Amino acid sequence: MNATEINASNTTANKSQHALGLQITGLYVQRGMHLVINGLSHQQQPGDIYCLTGPNGAGKSTLLRTIAKRLPVADGQISVPVPVVYVGHNDGLSGSISGRENLRGWAKINGLPCLSSIIDNALASFAATDFADIETYRLSSGQRRRLALTRLSLAPANSLWLLDEPNTSLDQATNERLDEVVIAHAEGGGMVLAATHLDFAVAASPQIIILPGRLK
Repeated sequence: MNATEINASNTTANKSQHALGLQITGLYVQRGMHLVINGLSHQQQPGDIYCLTGPNGAGKSTLLRTIAKRLPVADGQISVPVPVVYVGHNDGLSGSISGRENLRGWAKINGLPCLSSIIDNALASFAATDFADIETYRLSSGQRRRLALTRLSLAPANSLWLLDEPNTSLDQATNERLDEVVIAHAEGGGMVLAATHLDFAVAASPQIIILPGRLK
């Protein structure tokens, strides 16, 4: 991956202290008896794309879920003065209803526009229109992933995207489309923090945060 590597302990150097972006200070996150995130500080400005890397169990998913307020902070601070959109490793789709209904429901819950034309455009953004009206339990993993990613097309322009293995199960065309959407979001003033083992938004030269692994 064509990117700049950064130590996980502190990525705040050379960043403006007044940027309205993600700021993490001295973050500790514990899972069970294990300290997973150990004193992480990180600052991310609008327009930044960062990728999280590290061995299995290093805390990549834990960090994303903590920023998204799905896991508690043991110590430290997280400040996010913009909307947050989290797309987890699991697609988060209800299998008993269609992809279109899933997307519309997600938009309503998050206070986002859900007019039929807007939903149609979001589905088209990841070529999901053809299977949008089928119950999602009938779909392949790649189709479900594409439906999950259509949420990004509804997100506010200044939002922080937290993406956990976003390109899993995607074919080459959809992977390229994801890169285009991510880069356009950053160029428009949004932020992206993604955990992935695969190439991601390479054309934008994302910076890399390396998480060293679980501490016992």
